[in-house]
Amino acid sequence: MENKYVIGLDYGSDSARALVVNAISGEIIATSVKYYPRWMKGLYCDPQKNKWRQHPKDYLEVLEGTVTEALSKCAPEVAPNVVGIAFDTTGSTPGFTDETGTPLALLPEFAENPNAMFILWKDHTAVKEAAEINEKCKANAVDYSQYEGGIYSAEWFWAKAIHVLREDEQVAAKAYSIVEYCEWLPAVLTGVKHAKDIVRSRCAEGHKAMWHESWGGLPPEEFLVKLDPKLAGFRARLFEKTETADKPVGTLCPEWAEKLGLSTKVVVAGGAYDCHMGAVGAAITPHTLVRVIGTSTCDVMVSSYKEVGKKLIHGICGQVDGSVIPGMVGLEAGQSGFGDIYAMFRRLLEFPLRNILPMTSLSGKLSEEEMQKVIDEACDKIIISLTKEAEKIPMEESTLIATDWMNGRRTPDANQLLRGTITGFTLGTTAPQIFRALVEATAFGTKAIVDRFISEGCPIESVIGIGGIALKSPFVMQTMCDVLNMPIKVCNTDQACALGAAMFAATAAGVYEKVEDARAAMNSGFSKEYQPNTANHEAYKKLYDTYMKIGKFTEKELYHL
Repeated sequence: MENKYVIGLDYGSDSARALVVNAISGEIIATSVKYYPRWMKGLYCDPQKNKWRQHPKDYLEVLEGTVTEALSKCAPEVAPNVVGIAFDTTGSTPGFTDETGTPLALLPEFAENPNAMFILWKDHTAVKEAAEINEKCKANAVDYSQYEGGIYSAEWFWAKAIHVLREDEQVAAKAYSIVEYCEWLPAVLTGVKHAKDIVRSRCAEGHKAMWHESWGGLPPEEFLVKLDPKLAGFRARLFEKTETADKPVGTLCPEWAEKLGLSTKVVVAGGAYDCHMGAVGAAITPHTLVRVIGTSTCDVMVSSYKEVGKKLIHGICGQVDGSVIPGMVGLEAGQSGFGDIYAMFRRLLEFPLRNILPMTSLSGKLSEEEMQKVIDEACDKIIISLTKEAEKIPMEESTLIATDWMNGRRTPDANQLLRGTITGFTLGTTAPQIFRALVEATAFGTKAIVDRFISEGCPIESVIGIGGIALKSPFVMQTMCDVLNMPIKVCNTDQACALGAAMFAATAAGVYEKVEDARAAMNSGFSKEYQPNTANHEAYKKLYDTYMKIGKFTEKELYHL
């Protein structure tokens, strides 16, 4: 069989990566990773206000850069035989557009306006708006949040849209439509010239925008206007239908075919969120929880229509027909902070290195460049050293208890107002003990999600971990395994999301009839399987009970402080 190639593009929080994959064998031929240039400078963001915005130019520049660089590493016959391309992105990451479907930040008058940019998933500026949406959903005859766990989040589509419309009159006056960037990127590549022609993602809109077929798509105009009169008219300018990501949205337009060095015959697949395509890339099957573990986590399951039936699974991030695998119901949960929690602790410990060391006697002996190199090398070893020492701490000395809500709580039961806590400090407390407590907290947060799925009638028999932490942090993975008392397989590639996107590209291009066939042929297998330590699990059961009690106290007593 003649080789055919596809490109999977995975847009994460900090960077994007492109994979060139043999669509027949699943072999990864080449890869390229590039960071968003404006984002890396900290532009347009305010961490103190949980305001995180990304410029659409960042997305376009890394699109061209990653694809052309990856293709430059391939044999000459590869580019002419690329048949499909697909995107996954973070989400919910919406932005306002004009009538042509152009994000407002690409217009000269809005080029430096953060409200005209894409609002990253972890932006929590819309907490107030989310609370209002929840109140009005519960007071309405139809609860339009019922298929999204019954609790609408500040991280999602409508809350963010309302917040920006209220805050920025100029954006509100110019805004014609709203787009998730997993929908916008395929529209860019196919040369869409009007917002109404953008193909909408079942994954994005079903999980985050209260889209459901049973009420005719998006919530009706009269309900949206109840949320805020500024939403008047948007529903008619948005969309009625959504599509699953296995379907083509078009082919490369001449402009982008030339930029990327590809043919205009290359099929562009529909877009979806990173964790959903990543779950497919990790060879998801029913009764398996796939954890995309990075700065936060996204947890994904698939179930048959028969098994889900008429159940409404409370407190998760949605149950959406076809959001992961067409023909099955996709279920999503996750933690608002995971790797970000470890990074936060690392930054705390970096303070003396970055702020005091340059003022010591060493400053006269080292050049500025040499000093920076010493500091960077020391900082890079902090987590490695903490892990090594934390692993040595006996279970009976694991007495610090932390909650994992440093960035609020995504599931179960979204609440972005919550804050993390650590209790059990003594005068003898050490940095490795604190780090171990943070690792255990992220594992306890995982168990809370697993317990919710099980209590709602969604059995979980095993867990698959994907991402850099899953591959590189045995301590974190074994702790999670022991807390859950479940085996955890680790996907063999750290690019499972991009590989999943490649599978959708291959399906949309007609190489495979359905996503399951692409999954079977192209998956990378597993590099390792963790088995739970029974003794550790019994000890963690007691600690988990304490974690739950501290969490309830935090939410009840400290919520309004």
